[in-house]
Amino acid sequence: MLERISIDLTNYCSKECDFCYNKSSKNGITEWKPEEVTSFLKDCAKHGVKAISIGGGEPFEYKGIYKLISKLMPHVFVSVTTNGMPLTIYDNFVKLTKNKPDKIHITIHDPANETEVNRTIEMLFFFGNIGIKTGANVLVSADKIAETKKLTELLFKYKYLPEQIIYVPRKFTKIPTPQQVAEAALNKTFQSASCLLDCKINERFCSISWDKQVGWCSYGEGKTKLGDLTYQGLMQSLGKIKFKTCKK
Repeated sequence: MLERISIDLTNYCSKECDFCYNKSSKNGITEWKPEEVTSFLKDCAKHGVKAISIGGGEPFEYKGIYKLISKLMPHVFVSVTTNGMPLTIYDNFVKLTKNKPDKIHITIHDPANETEVNRTIEMLFFFGNIGIKTGANVLVSADKIAETKKLTELLFKYKYLPEQIIYVPRKFTKIPTPQQVAEAALNKTFQSASCLLDCKINERFCSISWDKQVGWCSYGEGKTKLGDLTYQGLMQSLGKIKFKTCKK
């Protein structure tokens, strides 16, 4: 039974990381309208979906994100994954305090970037202090294992717990091995993508992209267009997928 949905609202992102699986950029496109996202996800919640993870592109650069969070919160667990940059703007901070999701994940793309690391740690503590659960998503790149280990040590130093950190293996280029991901986590118990060891369908989870394509994960090939913007339409679309791994 489907329990969790990851949805990308846009592939617009002003950070423009060259490794982004969505190829998000300042030229990105937004097809989802706030009212149709709200109606669709509320219908999914009525049919048993327990958690919605909102991403992008950069979700806090999506017009209508704060109202969307507020409208979904009474119906389903809401988490948002962000690079954190839009939340350095004071007005966005204020809007967030009035429209708080259940959880915010902030992604650290470059563990060697001191500015990015310090900004993220400050935000994690700020959000925690206003009652939002937090998570640090750490991108693990094969060429920066030593730097990622130092980041892990820093997060531990600031009393950030292992269960609050998700290690995200970089895809397509500079892909780390499972052993390298474990090394980056200081060989302690850690969280990572379920496909780290075995790429297969998880029938409790699906991914919906910025262009309304449905897949069993964000990276895998064989996605299909979402039909009706309802839970039934989603399930019908999932049934049409011929899943292909992203591993070459």
